[in-house]
Amino acid sequence: MNPQWMSDEEFDQIFEEKSSEINEQLESEILIAMIGDVNAGKSSTINRLMGAEVAEVGAKPGETQEIKKFSFKDKIIFVDTPGLDDIYSEHSALTMKFYKQADLILFFLNAAGTVLSETELVSLKKIAKVNKDIIIVLNKIDAADDIPALVKYVQDHTNYDYPVTPISSRTGENIGMLQKEVLELLETKKKDVLMAANMADKSAIANRWILGAGASAATIGAVPIPGSDFVPLTALQVSLMLKLSALYGKPITKDKAKELIIATIVGNIGKTVFRQIVKIVPGAGMVAGASVAGGMTIALGHAVKYAHENDIDLNPKSLKPIYEMFLKKSMKKNKE
Repeated sequence: MNPQWMSDEEFDQIFEEKSSEINEQLESEILIAMIGDVNAGKSSTINRLMGAEVAEVGAKPGETQEIKKFSFKDKIIFVDTPGLDDIYSEHSALTMKFYKQADLILFFLNAAGTVLSETELVSLKKIAKVNKDIIIVLNKIDAADDIPALVKYVQDHTNYDYPVTPISSRTGENIGMLQKEVLELLETKKKDVLMAANMADKSAIANRWILGAGASAATIGAVPIPGSDFVPLTALQVSLMLKLSALYGKPITKDKAKELIIATIVGNIGKTVFRQIVKIVPGAGMVAGASVAGGMTIALGHAVKYAHENDIDLNPKSLKPIYEMFLKKSMKKNKE
């Protein structure tokens, strides 16, 4: 083990902690409740979101629906509910129970219809009393005009309390925006990794995680206190590597993770070089440190992502040249 980096015990503790966090997520269950008219595009939206036929599409407008549950990969449950003004009062009571238990609620509006009717607003307020983790999905924007005005109308009438995502489940427009909102909300419940691992468009998810880790690494690297950076930086990089491996369904062992970080992060810009950069630029050392920490983390993330997407076996020999390629790009971008 590189003596300038950290002890095996420190690394093992970091790995076990981060690995345990992700495994706990992957073993949990997600409940997503949906409300909206039967022709609001709920089924087609979740099929787009997950990249699979999760729910049947094609309910006839005006058809009375009972509560329908769709289980995806056993761990992700979508509950399609009738409106709270359904003629059967028992439906409303059971529906409210699902809303209360849900990790998040997708509240569907029709951009091509009467957007946020009085009935819909009443339903939204009822739901918010038991669960405020709501994302408003403004669907069918491909059949509507002046979408920004519609979004603002919804925001104005809901006090900007919830994210409003304008999408088209028919064309797929802005599904990535909805994906982002869903994952950000689930992250607060520590369930985003499970959802992400089962979603479509993993590349976009990976890119957001990598950029987020890079920003966090830059913040850690900006602290000019000797010895304060490498343990939290390593924890961040291990966490990113494990999340990316879970995203692509390719678990990584502790020994492999250690080998990869030593071959890339430590082997290229270890503690000594990092400290030299900070010392060389008196007064501006914080900026230099932040740049290096962020660049290393982003390069590692993109290298792991590239390897997974191209079915390259993750080992020091294969990952190091890919990491160096992305590191050069990252550092060049920081200088511009």
